[in-house]
Amino acid sequence: SSGINAEYGNFTKDMPAGGPTEMADNGRDTLDVFCAAMINFPKPLIAAVNGPAIGIPVTTLGLCDLVYCTDSAHFRTPFVSLGQSPEGCSSYIFPRTFGFAKANEMLLAERQISAEEACTGGLVTRIFPEDTFREEVDKVVSHMAKLPPQSMIISKGLIRQEVKEKLLEVNTRECITLRDRWLSDECMTAIMNFLNRKKK
Repeated sequence: SSGINAEYGNFTKDMPAGGPTEMADNGRDTLDVFCAAMINFPKPLIAAVNGPAIGIPVTTLGLCDLVYCTDSAHFRTPFVSLGQSPEGCSSYIFPRTFGFAKANEMLLAERQISAEEACTGGLVTRIFPEDTFREEVDKVVSHMAKLPPQSMIISKGLIRQEVKEKLLEVNTRECITLRDRWLSDECMTAIMNFLNRKKK
């Protein structure tokens, strides 16, 4: 019990004057702005994953234009076990990337997937060996940096045009849902159980 209370104290030490509700509202707004900035960003977004990716580093990969990872990388989205719900537009992007069955296995059953599975499914662009990863990603970035910038921006705009407004809508809906989950007894209990397990 004392361990739980100590962890709870660390978890709540930065609680704003408005309590959990204000904290949840702030979290919702911050997440909404962050993901919207990725959706609206006019230049190509390139992600490089060189290790385990858990939670939002996984879900926001779908908002990137190119995703590279090492052969040892893996991906996991443990939202349900923490009493939470998907973010980063993953509730929309993942079923359309992997198909509903595989997306459900990730988002609902929390199955960890390998670099190969992420690449085959379409979340990852290409896999590079760990020892040459930085060099290979730098080659791509250097090449793209030399290309005509306005052509790049216009081309990305055309590619994303059909889904941009939908992604902004999904992002707002996910953030509102998450805010409600954060304030739920189920979520708080799940988080405290997680912190207690870490303590042990």
